[in-house]
Amino acid sequence: MNIKKWEVAPLNRERAAQIAERYSLPFFLSMLLEIRGFHEEGAIRDLLSGGELSDPFLMKDMDKAVERIRRAIETFEKIAVYGDYDADGVTATSILFTYLEAVGADVIYYIPQREGEGYGMNLNAVETLSNEGVGLIITVDNGIASVKEVERAKELGMDVVVTDHHRPQEHIPQACAVVDAYRSDDSGPYKDLSGAGVALKLVMALEGDSVGVLEEYADLAALGTVADVVPVLGENRVIVKTGLSILTRGGRAGVDALMEQSGMGGKSATATSLAFTVIPRINATGRMGAPERAVRLLTCDSEEEAQPLSGEICEDNDRRREVEAEIAKETMDKIENDSALLYSRVIVVSGEGWHHGVIGIVASRITERFGKPCMVISTDGDMAKGSGRSVEGFSLFEAVCACGDLMERYGGHPMAAGITLKAENVPLFRERINQYAAKTCPEMPAPVLSIDCRLNPSALSPEMPQSLQPLEPYGSGNPQPLFGLYGMELRQIIPVGNGNHLRLVCVKKGAVINCMRFGMKPEEFPFAPGEILDMAVTLEAKEFRGEPQLTVSVRDVKLSSLDMGTCVHDYRLYEKVRREEPLTLEEAEKLLPTRQDLAVLYRKMTALKGESFGIQSLLGALPGFNLGKLLLCLDIMEERRLIALMGGEERRSAEVLPTQGKVDIFASPVYQRVKDLAGGAGTV
Repeated sequence: MNIKKWEVAPLNRERAAQIAERYSLPFFLSMLLEIRGFHEEGAIRDLLSGGELSDPFLMKDMDKAVERIRRAIETFEKIAVYGDYDADGVTATSILFTYLEAVGADVIYYIPQREGEGYGMNLNAVETLSNEGVGLIITVDNGIASVKEVERAKELGMDVVVTDHHRPQEHIPQACAVVDAYRSDDSGPYKDLSGAGVALKLVMALEGDSVGVLEEYADLAALGTVADVVPVLGENRVIVKTGLSILTRGGRAGVDALMEQSGMGGKSATATSLAFTVIPRINATGRMGAPERAVRLLTCDSEEEAQPLSGEICEDNDRRREVEAEIAKETMDKIENDSALLYSRVIVVSGEGWHHGVIGIVASRITERFGKPCMVISTDGDMAKGSGRSVEGFSLFEAVCACGDLMERYGGHPMAAGITLKAENVPLFRERINQYAAKTCPEMPAPVLSIDCRLNPSALSPEMPQSLQPLEPYGSGNPQPLFGLYGMELRQIIPVGNGNHLRLVCVKKGAVINCMRFGMKPEEFPFAPGEILDMAVTLEAKEFRGEPQLTVSVRDVKLSSLDMGTCVHDYRLYEKVRREEPLTLEEAEKLLPTRQDLAVLYRKMTALKGESFGIQSLLGALPGFNLGKLLLCLDIMEERRLIALMGGEERRSAEVLPTQGKVDIFASPVYQRVKDLAGGAGTV
C-alpha cells in the first residue's frame, strides 16, 4: 500500500503581498514565489526572466580543453566524441559532434552499448578507437570516474578531454583537461548543468560566442537537461526556455521528425510534454540496443533520412513499453503473492533474463506503487544485474555500499543505484540490505506529497493558471504547482474517454467543481458519492471555442477525516507484524482488536453485501479503528473463514462466508502472533 504524507508548504501572506506590490506582479504568482522561497530581487528576476549564462571559461580547465581541441581541429587530427546511451548523453554527443563537423574537424562519435559495455568509458572501446587512428577523445556526460581508461588511452598515444557533470570520486583522471563543475577546485558560478549543458558550454568556449551557440544548439541541450532531471533553475532555465522556443519553431530535421511521430507536431513544446513524448523515445534506443541511431537522427540534415530513422526509434519505444509492461506485471505479481517481499522494508525482486534496459523503469514503478525502496534484479546464468529506486530519507546508495562485499560493481546516489553481483548472492543481498534498513531506518519514511497551498474552490478561474505562466518551464527544482482542495463533497463519478478517465463532480459551500482523474477507471476509484474528500490538483487554462476554460486535474485523493501521517505510521506497525518483528506493549495495544471491534467490522462487512469498498472509506466509517488495526482485523476474519477478501490493497470486496456454530476468533494464529510479538500483551 502506497500512502503518501500530505504536506502543505507554509505561506507568509504579508510577504507575498509585498512581493506583488514591489514587482507589480499578480498576487497569485507572488504567493507561489513566496511559498517556493523566491524572496530576493535577483532570485525573482532570474526565475521570471530566465536568467543568463555565465562565461564558460570560468569553469576549471575549460581553457585547456579549448586549446587542445582547437589544435586537433587545425591539424585535422582524428577526434572521437565519447558519449553515453541515455538522452542526456545522446544530445550532448550530438551537440559536440555537429559543431566539430561544421568547423571542418575529422570527427567520429562512439556510444557504448548498455548491454555488454555499460555506462562510461571502457578499455575495449579505448583500444578500438586507437585502432581507428583517433588522436583525441572528448567525453561528454561521462569520464569523471574513468581513471584507468584515460591512463590506457595515454599509453596508446591518445589524449583525452573529459567533460562531465557527475560528482568526482577520490581521484580524477589525469587527462589534458577535466571540465566538471563539481570538481572541488572549480570556481564557476553554476554547478547543476546536465551533460548536454556542459557540452553546450564547451562549444560556446570553442566558438567564442555564447548567444549564437545558444540559438543554434539550445534545442538539443534542452532535451538533455529535461531528460536528466537536473534543476530547471539558473543557467538550466536559460537553456530550457530558449530550447523550448526553438523546438516549437522547428528546423532540425531529426528532432522535427521525432516530434511529429511523437504526437508533438504543430504543438508548443513544454518540458512536461517532452518528458512524456520525445525523451522516452530517445532513451528507448539505448534501452533496446543501437543507441548510436539516436545520434544519427539528431544530427541528420534531411527529412528523407530523418523519417525512417524516427520511425525505427518509435518502434524501439513501442517494444520497450511492451517489455516493460511484461516485466512490471511479473514483478508486481511476485511481490503481491509473497508477503515476505510485500512487507519488507526494501523490496528486492529478481527474475531470470529480465531486460536490463527496462529494470530501472520497473523499479521506479514499484517504488511508486508500494511507497518503498526497491531493487529489481535480472539474473543471467551466474551473474545478476540490478537497478533500484528509493524514497526521500533513505539513501539506497549507502544501503548498497553496506553490502559492498557482495558486489562485483555498484554505484549510484541516494535515490537510485545500480549493482552487479553473482546470482548466488541475490538472496543474501536481499537479507543484508533489509538488515541494514532495519538498523538505520526502523520505520521506513513514506513518500511525501508536497502541496504548494490550499485553494478556495469558489475562487477558481482560468486566470489563476494564466497568471502563473511566468513560472514556466516547470521541471526539477521548479515543479508544476500542486494545490489542495480540502473538504470537497463528492457528488458524481462520471466515466469519460471510453471509461478510461473520470470526471468527479465536487461541491463545497455552493461552488461546483468538475475535476478530471485521468487514467483511472470507475472500478479503480476507491471513494463513493457523498464522501468528503481532500484532493491534490493541478490547474490548467485551455481554450474552448475561443474562450479560456479551467481544467482541474486530480493527482491524488484522500478522505478528509484521515491524517495520512498517522496512517503511514499505523501501516508501518502492521508491516512489523507481517514481518514478525517484536512489538512494544503500546504498539500491540494499538493493533489488537477487542471483541466489540470485530463485531462492528463484521456487521459492516455484512451490510456491504459483497459490494467493493475503499480501505480509506471503510476506515473513516469505523470509529476507534486505525489503519493497522483495520488491516489486522481483516486478516483475522479471513483466516477464521468469516470473510473472503478480493481485490487490491486500495479497493477490496468481501464475501461474508456461512459459518457453522460459534467461531472462536481469538484462537486466530494472527491474533496470537501479535500477542506473542509483544510478550503476551493484549486484551479481549
